[in-house]
Amino acid sequence: MINADIGLIGLGTMGANLARNIASKGFSISVFNRTSEKTSAFLTAHDRDNLTGELDLKDFVLSIQAPRKIILLVKAGEATDATIESLLPHLEKGDTLIDGGNALYTDTIRREKFLSEKSLHFFGCGVSGGEEGALHGPSLMPGGSRETWEELKPIFEAIAAKDFSGRPCVSYLSENGAGHFVKMVHNGIEYAVMQIMAEAYELLSRGYGLEATEIADIFENYGQRKLKSFLFDIVIPILRYTEENEEALIDKILDKAGQKGTGRWTAVEGISRGTELSTIMQAVNARVVSSQKSRRVQLASLYPKTQNTPQVSLQELIPQLESALHSGMIMSYSQGFDLMKTAAEEQNWQLNFSEIARIWQGGCIIRSELLRTLQSAFATGDTQDLLAIPAIAEILNTELPAFRKTVSTATDLGIPVFCLGSSLASFEAMTNERTSANLIQGLRDFFGAHTYKRIDQDGVFHTQWSDS
Repeated sequence: MINADIGLIGLGTMGANLARNIASKGFSISVFNRTSEKTSAFLTAHDRDNLTGELDLKDFVLSIQAPRKIILLVKAGEATDATIESLLPHLEKGDTLIDGGNALYTDTIRREKFLSEKSLHFFGCGVSGGEEGALHGPSLMPGGSRETWEELKPIFEAIAAKDFSGRPCVSYLSENGAGHFVKMVHNGIEYAVMQIMAEAYELLSRGYGLEATEIADIFENYGQRKLKSFLFDIVIPILRYTEENEEALIDKILDKAGQKGTGRWTAVEGISRGTELSTIMQAVNARVVSSQKSRRVQLASLYPKTQNTPQVSLQELIPQLESALHSGMIMSYSQGFDLMKTAAEEQNWQLNFSEIARIWQGGCIIRSELLRTLQSAFATGDTQDLLAIPAIAEILNTELPAFRKTVSTATDLGIPVFCLGSSLASFEAMTNERTSANLIQGLRDFFGAHTYKRIDQDGVFHTQWSDS
């Protein structure tokens, strides 16, 4: 009988590194993998006092101190359900299963209800930071019962990354699926920011003919100022990496990007909840377009592109692009926080936006200097609308001319700007008192008698627009 503090199932890269992280912080952990060879290989490679494992599932469960805490890091969806079913015969009243995968939040809500009826606890926790974050400190987004959180808190706080002030990047978010919802939104923002960066790269590469190393120099300067972030840190070595022939590897990578679901889930949530999420949606669309490589090759021959000469010099563009990137990043965060605000109201979650901005400051993929401003602004409690924060309004008002010029320059050069363009359109629409929807309402009333309201009279109106 080992009596480990916690167990973990799933020894893929994330699971293996998280187990090592837990053990390194002084907690004893027992591990299990469906493929026993992987368990054996892991234990051989990482032999240490706090890290043990079992090849049999029943023995694994018995090796954990009751009431048991077991982290699941297996593929989201059916694989998670199958793992839960296989565990049920071996669990006892009061045991807790913690889903650390990229689960759809509605699945987390369903699983918690299912297991609570069996006197078992289920806890969802978003984990961000990739394999390095799992090993050295991830950003953790837990959701479930507060009582379960209190039991997990010592371990989670010990293994989490640190924020800008040195505090653990983990905080209890709210009930049931809240943690996985916040992680889903995190990934949606991640999609958008990466696409914005890719559009800037294409503008400099195809529009201005710069080599990858030249773009790296520009991005490096951006990353030392207001665009300081993890993604701008890691893009530099990517752009500067050369093979033995001294050619940039980035130029050899196939331009097809995949998606694992979380970005798409975020976009769907935006539509279903009536939240403006165009930048994140367009990031998903851009990946869909990229995946249609053969079709793009065929159509490119029918629509030859004429390379226009840039009307804006590179020296002028560089600071304009920096401001556009920063504004686009702000709009990406704004839309993500708007979606969380709407969901919190509809799901009765008590989300603390200041804490979310804080726990995203370390370990996670979208950590950036911008989060320092958001943490402080949301903490005042004056507003939960990111665009209404005075410090953000000052930034966007200052950057707006450069934002507009950058999108115009890209369009003139035939560079598609899915996210920069939609971010600008979103900003223009959200900050205008009046939109063109009055014409939409007129058209709807004409062909469907859907009625409309007026700005000068109370009531609901319908007009017989034509005698024909």
